[in-house]
Amino acid sequence: MSIRNTAVLGDIMQVWYAIVDLLPFSWAEPGQGLFFKNALLAVLLIAPLFGLLSTMIVNTNMAFFSESLGHGAFTGMVVGTLAGFTEPLWGAVVFSIIFALLVTVTRAKARLSSDTIIGVYSAVSIALGLVLATRGTGLSKLNSLLVGDLMSVRPAELLWAALLLLGVVVYWLIAANKLVTISLHRSIAMSRGIRPVLSELIFSVVVAISVTVAIRWVGMLVINALLILPAAAARNLTGSMGRFTLASVLLALICGIGGCIGAYYIGCAASALIVLCLGGCFGLTMLARVRS
Repeated sequence: MSIRNTAVLGDIMQVWYAIVDLLPFSWAEPGQGLFFKNALLAVLLIAPLFGLLSTMIVNTNMAFFSESLGHGAFTGMVVGTLAGFTEPLWGAVVFSIIFALLVTVTRAKARLSSDTIIGVYSAVSIALGLVLATRGTGLSKLNSLLVGDLMSVRPAELLWAALLLLGVVVYWLIAANKLVTISLHRSIAMSRGIRPVLSELIFSVVVAISVTVAIRWVGMLVINALLILPAAAARNLTGSMGRFTLASVLLALICGIGGCIGAYYIGCAASALIVLCLGGCFGLTMLARVRS
C-alpha cells in the first residue's frame, strides 16, 4: 500500500475512532481499546455481507456447498503459508476459487448428486489442509483458523472488507433474481436467457472470496453458520424477497454487534457468540412462526 493510501486509510480510521469514542463504554474512551474498535468496524462490514450472501445461499439450497468453501479456504491459507507468501490470504483466495470452480463444474457434469460431489471435495480439501499443516508441528498453530480471532483485525484488512462488501452489494443487485429463478426451474431460467452454469460459477467465486477474506476473523468451525443463520431466521419472518433480505441483513448486524460487544466482556470467541445470538434469533422466529 502506498504512503498516500496509508495516510488516507489512517484518516478514515481516525474518523471511526472519533465516532466510537462517543459511546458510553469503557473500551470507547479516546485512545483505548483500538483493537476492539477495529473488530467492531469489521463486524459492521462483514455482517451485512454475510446477510446478503445468506439470502442467496438459502434461496438456492447451497448451505452444504458454503460449508465446503470454508474447508477450501482453510487449506488455501495453509498452502499460502507453506509457500512463503507474505500474505497467506492470497494463496487462500486462489485455492478457494479453484475449489469452487471444480465443485461447480463437477456438479454440472457428473451423474452423482450435488451433496455427494460437495462432500467428496470437502473431505479431500480439509484432509489435505490438515496433512500439510500438522506435519511434524501438531495442531496448535491452527487455532486461529479453526476458531478465528476477530480482535486481531488490522486497518488495512478493513479496507479489503469494505471493498468486498461493495462488490457483494453490486453483485446481489445484479444476480439475486437470476439465482432464484435457476433454483426454481433451470429450464425456465434458460428460456429467459440465463446461463445456469455460468451464474453458479460466478456465485461460487463470490462466496469463495468472501469466505476466504473472513475466515481468519471468523474461523472455519462457525463460518458456515454465519452464511446460513441470518437468512434462515429472516425466512421465518417474511416471504417477501425485499423484506426477507432486509431482515437478514439487520439480524446479521444486530447479532454481530451484540456478539462482538458481549465477547469483549465475557472473554470468549466473538464469532462463536455471534453465531449463538443468531441461533437464538432463529429459535425465537421459529417459535413465533409456529404460534402465528
